[in-house]
Amino acid sequence: MVSAALKLEALPAHASPAQSPAARRTEIALRNVGVAYSAGREGVKTVLAGINLEVAAGEFVAILGETGCGKSTLLRLILGQEFPTTGTVEVDSKPVKKIDSRCGYVPQKYSLFPDRTVLGNVMYGPENAFGRMPGRFRASYFRFKKALKKEATSYLERMGLRAQDLHKYPHQLSGGMQQRVAIAQALLMRPPVLLMDEAFSALDPSTRSSLQEQLHAIWRESRPTIVFVTHNTQEALLLGTRLILLRRHHEEHSHRNNVQLDMEIPTAQLPFAERQYSTEFHELHEYVKQLAYRSSSMYRDGDLAQSPGAEGSL
Repeated sequence: MVSAALKLEALPAHASPAQSPAARRTEIALRNVGVAYSAGREGVKTVLAGINLEVAAGEFVAILGETGCGKSTLLRLILGQEFPTTGTVEVDSKPVKKIDSRCGYVPQKYSLFPDRTVLGNVMYGPENAFGRMPGRFRASYFRFKKALKKEATSYLERMGLRAQDLHKYPHQLSGGMQQRVAIAQALLMRPPVLLMDEAFSALDPSTRSSLQEQLHAIWRESRPTIVFVTHNTQEALLLGTRLILLRRHHEEHSHRNNVQLDMEIPTAQLPFAERQYSTEFHELHEYVKQLAYRSSSMYRDGDLAQSPGAEGSL
């Protein structure tokens, strides 16, 4: 139950709205961004409208919201896989015009090269970035490859793979193991921005918990800017330093943007192993889950008899 002090109209006392990243360099900026598609006879379908967000370098931003609210679209805009109908998107103060190496991307469904081993998959990006084929006959390339193999092995071990797994092919691994490889693959490129689209959603609870801890440890060490899309309220509050809750765009409220809530996560200051057991975490979790439910299509459609869903979900 929500405590008496926890009102849906206001943030919990220990929480605060997200502040402008003025003290830190802005890594990602979305200014008056809108995305609309032609829907045939139905006219135009608006997915995102009036999005104005700035993400500071080193932030871990968790994006939460129901299906269809534009979470994945937002990631694709930052990645350069899709472009806004209105407004501008910038990464590192440069307009996003194409997919480039500034952003690493981990999708919900892992995508590995089937003809490469685990180690070969993880090393492919940095190897390909080294240079053209003639340069690979120089001594510097062999030194680079030796160091790269060591670093790739280290990342894979941190992701929970064993030495005997490194020379296996993707089809010889479970889905959870393939996702671990995909995450290591993205991290090894050391992108300043890492975009993760429900990267843990298909994993079993034990694997998911392990990867959450490993991802957070790696972020704490190297501080890339992470934008992490999830449906899981507990996961968003556990991992993020900032939470953005999106709602679906509805034409009858065309003046509103999709951002329902944008707040700093106060429990991010607690040790990772302790934060989800704190009173503040549980109050915040209940507040966000209720707010998400009240902005959802289920609530709008009058299905008030149901609770906001299973533990940890919207």
